[in-house]
Amino acid sequence: MRYNPKPFTYMKNLYLKTLLIVLFVYTGNISFSQSAFNDYKRASYKTNDIFNKKEDSLSKEFAKKGLQWPAKYVYIRSFKYDAQLEVWVKNDTREQYKLFKTYRVCMQSGTMGPKRFQGDYQVPEGFYYINEFNPNSNYHLSLGLNYPNASDRILSDSLRPGGDIYIHGSCVSVGCIPLTDDQIEELYIITSYAKANGQDFIPVHVFPVKYNVKKSFDYLTATTKKNLPLQQFALQLREAFDKFEEKKQIPLVLVNKKGQYVFD
Repeated sequence: MRYNPKPFTYMKNLYLKTLLIVLFVYTGNISFSQSAFNDYKRASYKTNDIFNKKEDSLSKEFAKKGLQWPAKYVYIRSFKYDAQLEVWVKNDTREQYKLFKTYRVCMQSGTMGPKRFQGDYQVPEGFYYINEFNPNSNYHLSLGLNYPNASDRILSDSLRPGGDIYIHGSCVSVGCIPLTDDQIEELYIITSYAKANGQDFIPVHVFPVKYNVKKSFDYLTATTKKNLPLQQFALQLREAFDKFEEKKQIPLVLVNKKGQYVFD
């Protein structure tokens, strides 16, 4: 996928000489477009049926948790070791994100650490966004991630970095993030609303572990003890995790010339 720097033009003068921008989450206010949403809903007979079947129960679940339906802004965090995928939502840029639900990632492949070449069976670690909605996936429904991102393009195999990374259904995995069909249906509807409402870059952050869970962090420490580059990479990711935990707002993620993540 060709890297598109358009969303970052407002940062150009400040960061051009030292930083490459990898991810920016658009947070402008755009009124909800019903026609745009209907494009997602009517993409196929299958998705139309899924929306009709699940939308009412989802809206009621949001209401029970004191959340406004539909969410205008969605943020997804996934944790490899903990096998969890969190869905955070809000409806105004000034609000803090609130946790809607945590899904169980139902199958794993690979080990701790980022994806670096095609065929390594690794789930990527880093900062991505949804770049594809596929209602006709071989794995029920799927949401594509923009792997390789700017950091991956610097640090991964230049000829065969791999690709086709998705959050999808069917509970199988060879480097993706699999959910059950019921779970991916919910996530597909939630993100479709946000996309139709103008959130062009729905962020998906993939971490090796949940850093504030002792068992998980101890596992990461033991795993990376003799691998200094992997240890340093994990600590880079932790900075973004900690920033979000503190403010419940998504930090701006940048990439320097060495492929390292930098946060603002």
